[in-house]
Parts: sequence; structure tokens; C-alpha cells
Amino acid sequence: MKNLKLIPVAAALIGLPTLGLAQETEAAPGFDEIGPYIMTTLLFLMAGFLVFFMAAGFAMLEGGLVRSKNVAMQMTKNIALYSVAAIMYWLIGFNLMYPGDGWIMAGWVGPFFSQTVLDPVGISAADAALDYASIGSDFFFQLVFVAATASIVSGALAERIKLWPFLVFVVLLTGVMYPISGSWQWGGGWLSEMGFSDFAGSTIVHSVGGWAALAGAIVLGPRIGKYSADGKVIPMPGSNLALATLGTFILWLGWFGFNGGSQLAMGTVGDVSDVSRIFANTNMAAAAGAVTALILTQIMYKKPDLTMVLNGALAGLVSITAEPLAPTLFGALWIGAIGGVIVVFAVPMLDKFKIDDVVGAIPVHLCAGIWGTIAVIFYGEASLGTQLTGIVAYGVFTFVVSLIVWFILKAVMGIRVSEEDEITGLDMAELGMEAYPEFSKG
Repeated sequence: MKNLKLIPVAAALIGLPTLGLAQETEAAPGFDEIGPYIMTTLLFLMAGFLVFFMAAGFAMLEGGLVRSKNVAMQMTKNIALYSVAAIMYWLIGFNLMYPGDGWIMAGWVGPFFSQTVLDPVGISAADAALDYASIGSDFFFQLVFVAATASIVSGALAERIKLWPFLVFVVLLTGVMYPISGSWQWGGGWLSEMGFSDFAGSTIVHSVGGWAALAGAIVLGPRIGKYSADGKVIPMPGSNLALATLGTFILWLGWFGFNGGSQLAMGTVGDVSDVSRIFANTNMAAAAGAVTALILTQIMYKKPDLTMVLNGALAGLVSITAEPLAPTLFGALWIGAIGGVIVVFAVPMLDKFKIDDVVGAIPVHLCAGIWGTIAVIFYGEASLGTQLTGIVAYGVFTFVVSLIVWFILKAVMGIRVSEEDEITGLDMAELGMEAYPEFSKG
């Protein structure tokens, strides 16, 4: 019976009448009507696949930058946080972030526990023509962003935080905190009405993750032995810089989906062209950030620092994320280059305050995220005052709420492993297994 749909087509090819069967075909929307739905859905899915792969990038980057005795813990945290984020964003987050007309407090808070419902199986072309993309593709694309926010926190707090308190924080971050603040801009809330601009999330995703990580690092304290009594920084080299480099390249690849998918449309020639422009600018900013960090570390330390170069590339990516469409290639270059400068100076600045960030997540995602959001004024239509308002709003909300949550978790569950467990390594202390059992701990 399924082949009955082919009868009008076959009959038309050989010139036979199709009786009443052709009427339904003729009444169905053509590609002009459903083409944008199909192409935008495809954009969301392809971009979502790429951003999902960033979860692997974060895992590899963190696994390479922590010591070998903590690698299995970082892998566990990364697969767990993504899975928790997926469930919480379905349970609460998606409709809280995109309330439509269902605001509880207009422009500020959407409905809680309004779970996402997908399109019906086998949706008709007529119904598809009424929407811009499938609900499933939109939900999936937005979901992978929230997981990236949680991954930022994971890296900064590595090597001394307990697994379960961290995951409780992830539940609140991905299910409540990120969706509420995200709704202010992407859900059509008060910042959107004000004219704040953040194309793909330099602030909404990256700075939010950075603020949450900063609050956690302050409450958690530095790793044992990281700072000497006289304030000197004691280097704690990562276990595998090859792995960290692989992670950076994976993140770089995933960022094409992160920024390109944020065009949110691929149904016209202009949209497709804009996506290609975003790809090119994203790549240029990353390259500029990496080269800038390479040159600066050579000048400052007489030798290039690979970890700084990796973070320079990531800082360039974060910097262009707030406005990857409007700049020229030269504009993307200098915006990304300043991101690279920021990282090289922000990492030692954090150490002066004895804020221990294992992978450099706070300089990359928070500091470069702030810069990228300000840089919008050079090519976009937003004003400096509006951009600063958004930066402050996201910073105050995320940092204060995160600080409160971390303090509560510290009081109720304890968030830091014991001194003995930290020295032994979290792999054995928390998991009872090692990532590299054939090698001695280091």
C-alpha cells in the first residue's frame, strides 16, 4: 500500500491519467513552501552533531591538561554532565528558556516543568510548511549548547572536586540557571527587547560557564601545592599534551556548528551564504588567537607555550562567537587576536589572586567572552551601554547564584575531596580505577 504514493508520479511520466490520485499530490505544498523547513531542520541537525562533538573536545582537552591520576575522573564528569544536561534540558530547561507566550514573569522567567513534546511521527508537508524547522532539531541544537556551558565548569574545578556535588550543580545549572538567563535574550526576554546582541553566545554560553566556574574555584580553593607560601606558582604539567591538542582541534571543528548553526535559517540563498561567511570568520578568529598566543609567549617567556597556544585558539573562537557574521575576515582576525592576548595575560593574573583554574577555562570563556560581547559594537548595531548591561546582568546573576549554590553544597555534602584523596588522585579515590594503570602516578 505504501507504493500507492508513487502511482501519480509514474502515471505522469508515461502520460496516463491519474484519476483522483493526482489531486492530493497537486494540493501538497511544493518545495518553495517546505524547502525552508527542510533546509533549516537540516542545518540544526548538522550543526547539532558538530556541537555535540565538542563534548569529546572538552573531554580530551581536560584529560590532557590534568595529571594522569585524575584523567578517568575527568572522563566520567564529561560524559555524566552531558547526559545530565540532556535530561534536565528536556525536563525543565528548553521551555523555560523559550517560553513563547507562556512567561510566568514577562521577560524574566518562563514556565517550569513544561516538558518538550516533539512533532508527531510522519508530520505532513502541509503542517511542516507552517513552521520554520522541526521541534526535534531545534530542541537538539539548543540542548548541545547547555552541555558546553557545564563542560566549562568541569575543567576549571578539576583534580579536587567530588563527583556527586559537581553533578548536583550541573543539574541546577543546566535545568534552571542557564535557561532562565538564556531566556532574557534568546527567549525574547528583557535583554532582547533592550537590543542586547549575542549571536551565538559569547556571554550567554561562555561567560555564564566562566562565571559559574569562577564562583566554584573561589569556594573550592586551589589544589594542594599549587601555590607556595610566598605566592609562587608551582607548575603542575598535564598528563598528555597530544590529547589536549586533539581536544582543541575537535572544539575548533565543533565551533563551525556552534556559530554557523546560530544563523537559525538555511532556507534562502542569503542564509546559506551567511552560514559560509560565519564559518570563514570563525576559522580566522581561531587562527589569529593561536598565532597571537604563540608570538606573545615567545616574547614573554623566550619559548612558545603550547598550552597557551591551544587556549589562544579557543579564546579567538569565544571572542568571535558574539558576532561571527558581520565582520570582514580582517575584522575576525583582530577580534580573535585580542582574545589571544587576553588569555596570555589573564592566566597569570588569576594566579596572582590564587584562583586555581586547571585548564584556563576562566580566561578563555569568561574574559574572552566579555571581550567578544563588547566587540559586537564595531560591526553590529548594538550600543556599548546595552552590551555592558547584558554582560553585567549575566555576570551578577550567574556568579551570585552559583556562589550561593556552591556554599550550600559545601555545607550539606562537602565539595572537596580529602587531602589524602587529592594526593592519591581522584581516579582511585572516587572511582577505584585508573585511566593509565600501567604507568606510575604523576
